[in-house]
Amino acid sequence: MSGGLPLLVTRPEPGNRATLARAQALGLDAHAMPLFVARALPWNAPSAASFDALLLTSAQAVRLAGPQLARLAPLPVYAVGAATADAARAAGLTVVQTGEADAQSLLDGMTAGQAPRILWLCGRDRSALDPRGAALEPLACYAVDAAEPSEAWVSLIATPAVLLAHSARAAQRISDLVGPLRAHLTLVAISPAVAAVAGEGWAGRAAATQPTEAALLALAHALCHKGGK
Repeated sequence: MSGGLPLLVTRPEPGNRATLARAQALGLDAHAMPLFVARALPWNAPSAASFDALLLTSAQAVRLAGPQLARLAPLPVYAVGAATADAARAAGLTVVQTGEADAQSLLDGMTAGQAPRILWLCGRDRSALDPRGAALEPLACYAVDAAEPSEAWVSLIATPAVLLAHSARAAQRISDLVGPLRAHLTLVAISPAVAAVAGEGWAGRAAATQPTEAALLALAHALCHKGGK
């Protein structure tokens, strides 16, 4: 049975539906409030022979890559997160390692003691990564654009609620949209760095102990019920 403060899930689809289902399974009063929409970009896959590995940091890259992705099938895939790894396998790619932390940690492991040629299939807007001397080539195959909140957004943020930020862009957009209303709102971020982007002045601002959805939702669950008392 749902209880506690409402939880607003702001990530784009299809991830929004997955997070919403997990939150509702935990008994949370979760609402789909996507603030972004993902779309495919035109791109041309290079020859797989020019690279040693394929880095995937988001499942969106796999879902929106289109038929060009098949040309990269010979490359071993290093994926950030189980969702990205599962999407890669479903697309016929071979995942050799799944990183459970962030993209930089996975890249550090890939480049330890060597300087491989890595193709990074990614979004148009992405965080900077330190290649540690490797030849890292970003190639954007999708974009995530800001979307207008649904009509329910105004009423949901008018009273205490908990909002999820899965990325720095999400934290910044949430911050911009709520303005001074943050004084009665709680932000739950995927990492301390993401939380910092949202700025000060919140009724509560917290970061998951690990950059995973499980940790994010566990924290949200605690704060929704704490705030609802």
